Amino acid sequence: MKTIRYSILALLIFTVMSCNSEKKESKNLNVEVYETSESGNNLTRITEFSKVDSSAVIKLLPEQKFQTITGFGGSFTESSAYLLNKLSKRNRDTILQAYFAEDGARYSLTRTHIASCDFSLNNYTYAPEADDMELKSFNIEEDRDDLIPMIKDAQAISQDGFKIISSPWSSPPWMKDNKAYVGGKLLPKYYDVFALYFSKYLEAYKAEGIDIWGLTPVNEPHGNGNNWESMHFSPEEETDFVQNHLGPKLEADGFGKVNILGYDQNRAGLNEWVDAMFKDEASSKYFAGTAIHWYESTFDYLPEALQYAHNKAPNKYLIETEGCVDSEIPKWEDDAWYWKKEATDWGWDWASPEDKHLHPKYAPVNRYARDIIGCLNNWVDGWVDWNMVLDKQGGPNWFENWCVAPVIVDPVADEVYFTPLYYTMAHFSKYIRPGAEVIGVENADADLMVTAAKNPDGSIAVVLFNEGKMSKDFTLMLGEETVKVKINQQAIQTILIPTKTK
Repeated sequence: MKTIRYSILALLIFTVMSCNSEKKESKNLNVEVYETSESGNNLTRITEFSKVDSSAVIKLLPEQKFQTITGFGGSFTESSAYLLNKLSKRNRDTILQAYFAEDGARYSLTRTHIASCDFSLNNYTYAPEADDMELKSFNIEEDRDDLIPMIKDAQAISQDGFKIISSPWSSPPWMKDNKAYVGGKLLPKYYDVFALYFSKYLEAYKAEGIDIWGLTPVNEPHGNGNNWESMHFSPEEETDFVQNHLGPKLEADGFGKVNILGYDQNRAGLNEWVDAMFKDEASSKYFAGTAIHWYESTFDYLPEALQYAHNKAPNKYLIETEGCVDSEIPKWEDDAWYWKKEATDWGWDWASPEDKHLHPKYAPVNRYARDIIGCLNNWVDGWVDWNMVLDKQGGPNWFENWCVAPVIVDPVADEVYFTPLYYTMAHFSKYIRPGAEVIGVENADADLMVTAAKNPDGSIAVVLFNEGKMSKDFTLMLGEETVKVKINQQAIQTILIPTKTK
């Protein structure tokens, strides 16, 4: 009997050791999962993980490093700032906290306009007196009621701070060949004066406690169909302006570290622009990078053009400075609309016959998620949304160019609606921080879009987008560690892998 007892004991010991060995080999990846979905999640923490053994594996490759992230965010416009001032202090603070606070979207890269744009209350310039070659009439008084207070309040809320890119939609009209806010070209005799205009702007905003990180010479140099403020440049003309006038002037006036981003329009024009900007060392000297918009298509993020721009200037910034749901009146408190392919853009009515296929109806959330992930996977290092706040009409806008913003307000009723676009933006801005490096991903599921970045603190943020009508199970792998995850149908998900502590 003793022999049998010892045999059973040995078997039990062997079994326990085998179980412990299996547990040791199976390493669980510690993650936090947040999801926004058509089914109602809004950056919701997911705590129930998949129990399905999926053959779809998404493998993270942190040893593969790509671009360094500059940031994500939205734009300070007079329209947004004006609306904030029409709300109660409580709602105004709620919106600014949602965008800039640590428990909010933590916007890190922003944009604003130099003088008026379509999302201003009226046309205005900082230099109203014609042929004022020394710009003695220069002033930023128009910005003091709304725009500057919004920026400064955001600065007070933001713990890490944020960068600002500033863009003029036009020079002062008297500097142009048509003497108008809309259309026309900058006359060469005013190139130096317009360069001085930028310097005075930087100085004036610095005096308000607002340092500008970057500039573009003009918004949309191809124009906008002569509808609202614009000024036309060819690639060669803008390069000449930057190389021989703007760059040297900013350098001489102590603003040489301000980043000049060329172009600032849709991606289909990228090739000819970067060819001119980065033609040689002299032309490249004052360009810190390239700015792009997304209005070329409602579904195509033009990866070939992005790759071309990066390869032309691999050590320069490539930043998406504007994108929004344009030519639409916002849907109020109707989350479902933002997930449906019912939105149309300018091209639905106005695109040329050969380009019509680029502008089908689309779901706003899908367009944002697809474009941002597509950009990150093709060397773009920053992505800036357009207006942060608009009203139920999609304005105010002096030209009545109605658009959608992530936050819609009713200033009369003092009501605020956070659309699904707000949560979509936060999936990136909150978890992928400035200085993060985009890392390699092996994705076995062609129906999922995936991107990943390693933050300066060592954490890794993985953003996935499931545009399909069925939920999906997959295994996320980092080294030998794995976790089974489920993403809902029509959903965007951020998986945060926290910094490992020793």
